[in-house]
Amino acid sequence: MNRDPYLLTPGPITTSLTVKQAMLHDWGSWDADFNAVTGEVCRRLLVEANAEASHQCIPLQGSGTYAVEATLATLVPTDGKLLILMNGAYGQRMAKICDYIGRRYCSLDKGDYLPPLPHEVESILADDPAITHVAVVHCETSSGILNPVEQIAEVVARAGRRLIIDSMSAFGALPIDAQTLPFDALVSSANKCFEGVPGFGFALIQNDALAAAKGQAHSLSLDLYEQWQYMQRTGQWRFTPPTHCVAAFLKALDEHADEGGSTGRLARYQRNRDRLVAGMRARGFATLLEDQWLSPIIVTFLAPQHPNFEFKRFYDLLKAQGYIIYPGKLTEADSFRIGCIGKLFDPQIDELLQVMDQVLNRMEIPMDQAVA
Repeated sequence: MNRDPYLLTPGPITTSLTVKQAMLHDWGSWDADFNAVTGEVCRRLLVEANAEASHQCIPLQGSGTYAVEATLATLVPTDGKLLILMNGAYGQRMAKICDYIGRRYCSLDKGDYLPPLPHEVESILADDPAITHVAVVHCETSSGILNPVEQIAEVVARAGRRLIIDSMSAFGALPIDAQTLPFDALVSSANKCFEGVPGFGFALIQNDALAAAKGQAHSLSLDLYEQWQYMQRTGQWRFTPPTHCVAAFLKALDEHADEGGSTGRLARYQRNRDRLVAGMRARGFATLLEDQWLSPIIVTFLAPQHPNFEFKRFYDLLKAQGYIIYPGKLTEADSFRIGCIGKLFDPQIDELLQVMDQVLNRMEIPMDQAVA
């Protein structure tokens, strides 16, 4: 191939040439020019969520999981209790984080197929007054399910509890309005729907919740309160920032705005999903989820129950033709995942489906026998 492979994954994703080119310059981490880049990134993320008046944006070096752990550790006090809404690997990961950082929690685990329902959350909160915070994954990419965050937020607010949203794979495509969606924190990262590169995550944290968080974090480097305080005083990151990634993200934000913001990006991702699902079903593949739960971020397909199907060979044959997909991450079913996000358009989806035909033929799996 004379090009990089397309990444049909939940992130990192395929980025534009211009975002890549934004990383060709070096920046001084304490320099005023780079501080201005950081400030502009934070300002525009708050604008995207209509949160300028109510929240602060705090970036953090590392992967999205770093940002999730930092947010839980900073906002959930040591005498608090977290209700974790689980339906996949990332809800389960929040439970592991709480085990490490010593925070009490309980969970509502819906398995791989179903979303947590508002009335279920309401019942748990009514039965356990010790719960202070609720955490939910906006789009659970281990299955591709889109959770009903708006309805859950209403229930949590009525119960007088605090909501933390892991919107890692949704913010930037799914609309967020902090003035109508009550949340203490929304966590995401650079390399998802905004189509930047990996290197940092960020949390949008409600002003009062952040002001009350002093001294709650278990870790020096993951203390978002101290990160915020330091940035307020100096405009700088406390520790060495991923300068090239931040500069690339500012360019990615420009391109996000040029596409029509979250509305425009969501429309393209939905079109990618619909085109992909229709083509895969025509080839005999079944989706894990019913249509009403399919997210525009990533789709999980059940692995064919054909004796010739072996995921590693399937993956390698697709990669050889320039398409990298994602393995399954389910507890109960063999599956694989194909992402809809990143710099992907109709031609890439159509070519992927044509390559899929070649791969199935190479594996000697008739299309009408590829049904899981």
